[in-house]
Amino acid sequence: MAEASGVSRATVSFVLNDDPRQTISAATRERVRDAARELGYVPHGIARALREGSSRVVVLHADRGLEGGFSRSYVRGLDEELAEHGHLLLVRHGHALPEATRQVLDTIVPRAVLRLGEVSVRGHEPVGQDGENGFAAGAALQIGHLADRGHTRIAMALPDHDVPSADARFGFAREAARRLGLPPLERLVVPGPREAGAAAVEEFLASHADVTALAAFDDDIALRSLAALRDLGRRVPEDMAVIGFDETEHGSLATPALTTVHLDAEALGRVAARNVLGVDTAGPAPAPVRIVVRASV
Repeated sequence: MAEASGVSRATVSFVLNDDPRQTISAATRERVRDAARELGYVPHGIARALREGSSRVVVLHADRGLEGGFSRSYVRGLDEELAEHGHLLLVRHGHALPEATRQVLDTIVPRAVLRLGEVSVRGHEPVGQDGENGFAAGAALQIGHLADRGHTRIAMALPDHDVPSADARFGFAREAARRLGLPPLERLVVPGPREAGAAAVEEFLASHADVTALAAFDDDIALRSLAALRDLGRRVPEDMAVIGFDETEHGSLATPALTTVHLDAEALGRVAARNVLGVDTAGPAPAPVRIVVRASV
C-alpha cells in the first residue's frame, strides 16, 4: 500500500489509524485511502487491538428511563463522530448484571466505556465548559420560564421507576428555584397507567392546592401529567401549567401542545466522542439550551 500511494509505511500507518498526533496533508491522506480501496484493504481488528492495547469499540451504557429524544440524538452524534475516526459504538440498554458487563468488556477490550446517565448527573457535558448546554442549565431554564409567568409554587413531576438521574435532575431544579427565591419544589411521582396517574395527581393536588405549575422530568412524564389533569377536569394552562424537558415530537402533538426544553444532544455526543479519542474538540459548540414555547404554560 505504501508503494501504491508513494509514501512511507509509517505514513500509511498514521493515515489508516487516523493518528491525531500526526500532521499529514489532506491530499496525502486521500492518496493512501484511495490505494487502500483499490487494494481491498481490510483492517485486522484483533491484531490491531493487540498492538494498541484496546479495540476500536466504545461501549455506551444507556440506563433505563433515558430513552427519550436526548438519548437518541446523543447516541447519533457519538456514533457518527466515532465512525469518522474509525471507531465503532456499542450501546447497551437497561440494567446489566456485573458478570455480563465484565464478560462483554473482557471480550471486546473497548477503547472506553461511557454511561449515558452520568451526563445528566454531572449537569453538563463535557466537564469544564460554561454549563449553558446541559441538564443543569436546562433545569434552570425550565424553572425560570415558569417563574417568569408568575408561578411560585411549583412541583416537579417525576417517573415512578428507578432512573439514576432523577435525583440529580430534581436537585438541579430545586437549586434553580432557590436562586430565584421561590419556595422549595414539591415532588410528584406520576405513574404510567393512566388511571394510576390521575389518582396520584388528584391525591397530590388535594394536599398541595397552592401548586400552579408542574415541571416534568421529561416530555413523557409531562404527557402523563397532561392526561391526568384532563381526566380530572383541570384546564391547562389555566388551572395548571405544565412544561416538559427533552423535546420530542409527541409533545407537539398533544392538546394543548407541550412547552418544553430543548438540548443540543447530538453536538454533546460528538464532543464526548472527541474527548474519548483524545482528538481536538474544536468545532461547532453545542448550542445553549432553549425553551420551545407552545401552549401548555
